Amino acid sequence: MQVIIAKNSGFCRGVQHAVDTAMSIPPENTYVLGEIIHNSHVVEGIKSRGITTVDNLGDIPDGATVIFRSHGVPLSYYELCAKRNIKVIDCTCGFVRNTQKIVREQSEKGKYIVIVGEATHPEVVGLQGWCGGSALVVNDPGYDFSPLMDKEVCIVAQTTFSVEKFEKIIENIKNLCEKTVAVFKTICYTTYDRQLEAERLSKKCDAILVIGGLNSSNTNKLYDVCAAHCSNVFRLSGPEDLDFDKIKNFKSVGIVSGASTPMAQNREVLLKMEEKSTEVNATSSMADVVAKIDSESKFKKGQIVTATISEATDDGLMILLPFSKKEIALSKDELDCEEYNAAEYAGKVGETIDLLVVELKPSLKLSQKMIKALAQEEALLADIEAGKEFQVECTGYNKGGLTSTLGTYSVFVPAKEIRPSFVKDLTKYVGKTLRLRALEVKKEGRKKEIIASQRVILQEEKDAKEAAKAAKEAEFFANIAVGDIVEGKVERVTTFGAFVSVNGFDCLAHISDLSWTGAKAVTDVLEIGKTYQFKVLKVDQENKKVSIGYKQLQPQPWDLAAEKYAVGEVIHGKVVRIVPFGAFVEVEKGIDGLVHVSQISYERIETPASVLNVGDEVDAKIISLDPAAKKMNLSIKAVLPEPERKPRAERSGEEGASRKSRAPRRSSDDEYSDWSEGSISIGTSIGDILADAQKDNK
Repeated sequence: MQVIIAKNSGFCRGVQHAVDTAMSIPPENTYVLGEIIHNSHVVEGIKSRGITTVDNLGDIPDGATVIFRSHGVPLSYYELCAKRNIKVIDCTCGFVRNTQKIVREQSEKGKYIVIVGEATHPEVVGLQGWCGGSALVVNDPGYDFSPLMDKEVCIVAQTTFSVEKFEKIIENIKNLCEKTVAVFKTICYTTYDRQLEAERLSKKCDAILVIGGLNSSNTNKLYDVCAAHCSNVFRLSGPEDLDFDKIKNFKSVGIVSGASTPMAQNREVLLKMEEKSTEVNATSSMADVVAKIDSESKFKKGQIVTATISEATDDGLMILLPFSKKEIALSKDELDCEEYNAAEYAGKVGETIDLLVVELKPSLKLSQKMIKALAQEEALLADIEAGKEFQVECTGYNKGGLTSTLGTYSVFVPAKEIRPSFVKDLTKYVGKTLRLRALEVKKEGRKKEIIASQRVILQEEKDAKEAAKAAKEAEFFANIAVGDIVEGKVERVTTFGAFVSVNGFDCLAHISDLSWTGAKAVTDVLEIGKTYQFKVLKVDQENKKVSIGYKQLQPQPWDLAAEKYAVGEVIHGKVVRIVPFGAFVEVEKGIDGLVHVSQISYERIETPASVLNVGDEVDAKIISLDPAAKKMNLSIKAVLPEPERKPRAERSGEEGASRKSRAPRRSSDDEYSDWSEGSISIGTSIGDILADAQKDNK
């Protein structure tokens, strides 16, 4: 019997990634939404690790981890997981992800979506969730497409659908529709290749074995292709379904398997055929086929294999790999344990252990601890692909940007993505920690690279800060008005005033608005770090400026004058200004009293300057006080001893008449009027002058 195995056998890339993830990720509190693949053997293997398979997202507890299988899920599932703090490990096949993107974009453009596939297939159910569930799903070329005549149609296909049927459906729709029909051939190329190869083998061989899960869509499509060209096609879910008697008389037997069928199942079927076979073809024996499979694809770097512990030694374990009778040594350094104990592992002889294929040449190297490391890396990578920030230390640079590594991935940050502004010197970033977000994750064969940006994070933070500031400013200006009393903390001072934080906004208290008596320095009145009350003096929303005053809430010196001073009281002050009609004496900061020229001395003086100088300190009596008008009249002579008066000689009538006709001496009131801010009221000093005049007349 000649056995021919299809070259495109075993897991496709998307399925391999999903299975490897499920077999390596920590199983604690981890769930798979739906069967990871349509293969009962693989599903049982994942279940044995402690990972639970559920059919509904609602069956997963909040805060757990969920694996989205290669079929993909509706868009809303990501949002639901985010709300429930469920960590997503997204294993959606790249081809499916591309179809999801097409469906979403075309639907948003108003196109009517037609999905060619099985309506109940998980991939199709997921695609419906990317266009609001409005798509038409068809799988029959004979479907009545007349309702599509007046619509702009977008056609996509389930990635595992029959290529032949898809082409017929496209043709029928195009022949009927008058409007634009956009066709996206989204059938996976590996599916297409498998179907072509299945057709070729079925035409060439006497019998065909189709291996794969009985509910696997792509495997069932292969069966249909083979059955169309060969009358002896047998459907197997695994080696247990093989009835060798039905195929033993055929000269040539072809073996094809679906994308969800592991190579291990193909080997098991072949081994069973070898055991049952009593007659082997001389040029292509069953043993040769098995050996060829083992040599070409038994192990792949990065693959996880399940081995059996056969012995525990001081140096590590001896293990048996699947489909091998030869023991292999596993170093204790490659075991996932804190401290190796040979006696403990001796009790595990016969048990299985999952191992990662680390190297193939020059000899096979396996590791258990690397599974955990890669699982952590993949979990981190899932977060990174979802847009989560990550950090790395910059280890180098080249002409284009900065370089680093993250686990088994290389990391590259283009120069323009380092920060919002231009970076001239890249060397200063070497050794520094970079905060990054992935722009693209490349996994092409052995090349694994993350192209990332720090600029987007810094720009977002800057934009968010500015937006928050603008919102805060808008709220601030909406709730402040001239005249308001506000509380603020003095943040910093300058020569011209203090900057005060009022509800987080900087307001200026000018030095002229700090004290009624004037302040030489801001710190003479306010202390940095302390909180005070201020009055809002001016609001300029357009220029984002607010002026506030401190003195406006403090009593003015004249407001307290009535409590502090009284008529008849003697004060001590300093001469601060001399005018023709008198001198101004500073009683205290902000309060000046007027000593009229007539109240300076008992003796007649020509001008105040002939007796007093600015800066002289004098004692004077308050002879009148009007706080409301901010006026205080003082008398220096009132605190001096009054001189004795000499008797006056009688004047002649003519002299007396002349004296009587002489007007009392008056001084200019202009400056005093300015000082008193109104009509002058000289008071007692004028009375004294009139009294003297009357005496003279007598």
